[in-house]
Amino acid sequence: MAEVSAEARIEAPAEKVWGRLTDWSSYGEWNATHTSFPEGGPKSLEVGGTYQENMKLMGFPAEVEWTIDELEPARVFATKGKGPMAVSLVNRYTLVPDGEATTVRIDSEFTGAAVSLMAGKLKDSATAALNESLRKLAGLVA
Repeated sequence: MAEVSAEARIEAPAEKVWGRLTDWSSYGEWNATHTSFPEGGPKSLEVGGTYQENMKLMGFPAEVEWTIDELEPARVFATKGKGPMAVSLVNRYTLVPDGEATTVRIDSEFTGAAVSLMAGKLKDSATAALNESLRKLAGLVA
């Protein structure tokens, strides 16, 4: 298993950050691992909703089938996914309002046989991608 996380204070209210976080048409503008939504992102933003995403992990293309696991508008967006080579993924975005700013934390987890073979590289790559994503997200909403 590989677990990674990143956190940043973004100078924008939580509702504005949430709006960008769940704007599927501009997801690739800030998410460093995202390449496309083959079917246009989630059809409905609700627990149990599913969607497909094409990503790039450690430089390699990956197709992931996501299921929305937890949802609290402007606070929590958590998903569980199934990727290539029987890899399971978990992504959790947590937004904590702080006046006119928001602390955004991303926690990701990767499990599966393929992960154990490259856990160190995956952690480094994923941590860098999460930090880059938060930096880009901050630039879009601030």
